[in-house]
Amino acid sequence: MSQVPCASNIHASALTNLTSPTAADDRVRQTPQHFASDNYAGICPEALHYLIEANASGHEVAYGDDTWTQRVCDGIRHLFDTDCEVFFVFNGTAANSLALASLSQSYHSVICHELAHVETDECGGPEFFSNGAKLLTARGRENNGKLTPDAIEAVISRRSDIHFPKPKVVTLTQATEVGTVYSVDEVKAISAVAKRRNLRVHMDGARFANAVATLGCHPGDVTWRAGVDVLCFGGTKNGLPVGEAVVFFNRALAEDFAYRVKQAGQLASKMRFISAPWLGMLENDTWLRNARHANAMAQLLAQRIRDVPGVSIMFETQANAVFAELPLHMIEALRAKGWRFYTFIGAGGCRLMCAWDTRPETVECLAADIRGLSTAA
Repeated sequence: MSQVPCASNIHASALTNLTSPTAADDRVRQTPQHFASDNYAGICPEALHYLIEANASGHEVAYGDDTWTQRVCDGIRHLFDTDCEVFFVFNGTAANSLALASLSQSYHSVICHELAHVETDECGGPEFFSNGAKLLTARGRENNGKLTPDAIEAVISRRSDIHFPKPKVVTLTQATEVGTVYSVDEVKAISAVAKRRNLRVHMDGARFANAVATLGCHPGDVTWRAGVDVLCFGGTKNGLPVGEAVVFFNRALAEDFAYRVKQAGQLASKMRFISAPWLGMLENDTWLRNARHANAMAQLLAQRIRDVPGVSIMFETQANAVFAELPLHMIEALRAKGWRFYTFIGAGGCRLMCAWDTRPETVECLAADIRGLSTAA
């Protein structure tokens, strides 16, 4: 049985009560935190409040025609400052797959980065729901997880004959799978290529909030004003219990999307329990506050381990993820201590993901363990 990693009570003030390692260990066992995924985190209080309120409000119309869902859709329109179409599905794979299917036919192709979630982690969902649209992968000039206009042009220009799937969509991941963030100008440049080539632009925004928190811009500036047609707006990784919003800025592309949602088994009968928590996220900019905190914890972690001998930060920390090369013995020792994290970026590469509720004390404990193992080696 592995130990639970070092962490303290959720309130920073509780540090004053941690007078000994034994006291710290006791608190750790009560409230463990990990760095494998922001999906590990629970529901933020604001979202939970509205979930409970929706449950206490009595009977409501089913299948998304309830007042809660309508309020949230209006709230998202207000947030982006445009008259968009909004749909809710259970998870990110469904959001991306159905959105891409609505933008393409079976003989089309979707251009994505080679590390994009739709390529590596959605079990062929986009291809399945589009009845065969092919994903064409590209790599930017730099090793930063981002597509570039040149990379997109190279894929488009590769072939144009009838035997090759016709490029129809460009999909961007914001923030990227390696924790970097597209600037507003970068999104505009990619959209310009896409529009010139008659391609539609889809944004996988599982961590869209973290990207906006980094950019400090209006959410509309990095989406519809920058040429994005459809955004899959993530909430599960940012404090929601379940549910992603599919936002069509180009309303014409949303035609019959509701039927796709139903056919895919994504139309919740009690939709209000998916949509209502979004009110807590939108109210008082909770979605941004949560993301800013997660980003700040990632910055703190990167700062604490950057100069540790044997540790190398792999990508610039721009959102809520730290990617680090750690020696194998250190990875094994950290896991023996109970820390959980993913190692899927090359040999020794570790993804350390922070969440809306990651505590500074937890970050300090992980960093201390990493420093201690480096010294011991």
